[in-house]
Amino acid sequence: MEFTEVRVTLRDEPRLKAFVNVTFDDDFVIRGMKVIEGRKGLFVAMPSRKGKDGTFRDIAHPINNTMRKRLEKVVLDEYYSKCEEEGKSPKGSDLEQEDFEAPDENVEINALDEEEAGSEEEIEQDIEDIEDIEDDGELEEEIEEDLL
Repeated sequence: MEFTEVRVTLRDEPRLKAFVNVTFDDDFVIRGMKVIEGRKGLFVAMPSRKGKDGTFRDIAHPINNTMRKRLEKVVLDEYYSKCEEEGKSPKGSDLEQEDFEAPDENVEINALDEEEAGSEEEIEQDIEDIEDIEDDGELEEEIEEDLL
C-alpha cells in the first residue's frame, strides 16, 4: 500500500498542530487525522467519534505497528515540510504540565496489544491528549471547515 497524497493543514493552536488527509494508492482516503503535541512530542491521531457512552473510538486506524509507524513517519515528514514551506516552527510549544490534565471520562483502547501500540501508560496519555482537544467543542466545526 502506497501513500499517494498527504495533505497537511497547519493550525495555530498550542496542542493541535495540523489536520491531515492521506490518500492510499490513489483509491482510498482517510480524512481528519491530526498532528498533536503530546507529553513526549508530536504524534498522529486517527479520526475518531465520541460514542453514546462517552468514549472515543477511532473511525479508521492501522491494524499493526508496522503500518502505524509507516503512516506516522509519512505524516510527520509532510508536517515538517509544510512548516518549513510556511516558515513556521514545527517544534512543540512550552506547554505546562497542567495543560495535560486527564479528562474525567473513561476511554476504550483499540484492539492493539501493548507490544504493538506501545506501553499502556503511553497509550493512555495519547488518548487523554486527543480527548482534551476533541472536547474543545470547536473541533468538529474546524474539521469540517478545513476538510471541505
